[in-house]
Amino acid sequence: MEFLNYAFMQRALLAAALVGVTAPAVGIYLVQRRQALMGDGIGHVAMTGVGLGFLLSTSPVWMATAVAVVGAVAMELIRWYGKTRGDIALAMLFYGGMAGGVMLINLAPGGSNANLSSYLFGSLSTVSEEDVTAICLLAAFVVLVTVGLRRQLFAVSQDEEFARVTGLPVRALNLLTAVTAAVTVTVAMRVVGLLLVSALMVVPVAAAQQLTRSFAATFAIAVAIGVSVTLGGTVTSYYQDVPPGATIVLLTIGVFIVLTLLATPLARRRARASAARDAACTADVPGSRPTSDEVTV
Repeated sequence: MEFLNYAFMQRALLAAALVGVTAPAVGIYLVQRRQALMGDGIGHVAMTGVGLGFLLSTSPVWMATAVAVVGAVAMELIRWYGKTRGDIALAMLFYGGMAGGVMLINLAPGGSNANLSSYLFGSLSTVSEEDVTAICLLAAFVVLVTVGLRRQLFAVSQDEEFARVTGLPVRALNLLTAVTAAVTVTVAMRVVGLLLVSALMVVPVAAAQQLTRSFAATFAIAVAIGVSVTLGGTVTSYYQDVPPGATIVLLTIGVFIVLTLLATPLARRRARASAARDAACTADVPGSRPTSDEVTV
């Protein structure tokens, strides 16, 4: 446990724990909406914000947050009005964001692609006190939205038309989900990296769904998996000197595989038990068995 004696590891572990909570908390709504890759697209756009931060000598985290929020809102507008050309517009937005980030960081004084690497794939030693402060504030916003509005967000994620009929502000909630996803991407970029954050938003949720189908249980298990793999990956990267983002994602995929292997026989056993109960209930219903006149030889 000597790694706890180092200030940079204390900051990294705190940031990792917050990422482990926020990424699955948002990801569960994106999975329900079938927008699992939304985080990946926002990560591309956020690269422009990182480049702007270096160019303007401001905090890359806050600048990336602002640009990612604008990009997420643009994605939602394209989803509403883009129709057949929406996929092309999204592609230009994603790749334009990536290209803009690379260009801006190279235009910054003393900037180079090496400065961008820690934001793309995560880095333990570069998590500063300012980064931790920003991550704490942004994570608090994400938790407040995903937990405080869970019923409304779940209703919209499941069926937008039904949610609209019940009087919910569907467009406002969709925009809020997109903005929260953008904030989550910037929370995670110092630990997991912009290019890998989408995996942490989706895979823990998919792993949790192997064990349960209720929303509350899936939410809790996904967050537990997220915190476990982020902390485990951070400690592993310290001892083995490997990239934290890649380590965390591979651990998450490993957890998904293990839970899938464990859940498959359980699901079969439950299916057989359910079929047996249905057969027993059918046999007990009067008139369900054939009479002697109905039996043919």
